[in-house]
Amino acid sequence: MFENETPKKDIFFKICIGLLALFSIMSFGVDVDQFLQHKELKIPDWYFFIIFPVDVLMMVSLLLIFFYKKVGVYAFPVLMGLHFYFHMYYLDTFLYNDVMALFMYVFTLLAIIPKWQFFR
Repeated sequence: MFENETPKKDIFFKICIGLLALFSIMSFGVDVDQFLQHKELKIPDWYFFIIFPVDVLMMVSLLLIFFYKKVGVYAFPVLMGLHFYFHMYYLDTFLYNDVMALFMYVFTLLAIIPKWQFFR
């Protein structure tokens, strides 16, 4: 169905990846803010050894998507779901940012699916 598709990254693809990066940076910002206040909020130190690697891996998965790697397409929603789950389970906080990022990921699939033949 997408035989006329080229491996060139169009503006829609770049905007979608940029929006996912923005929401990932916002999630990272929430985690940094919580780290700066973790004594007042009584968040254990070990929590940040779990959540910061998830943040870094989310950004790495976006780079993998940008460079047409299938593992990034699979990893991003899993990592964003883990981020959401860790906040819900350990801190009892519902992050609308993570929910919006997952919604934007579904929207981003509109840019990824036509280029799927170029993913390795």
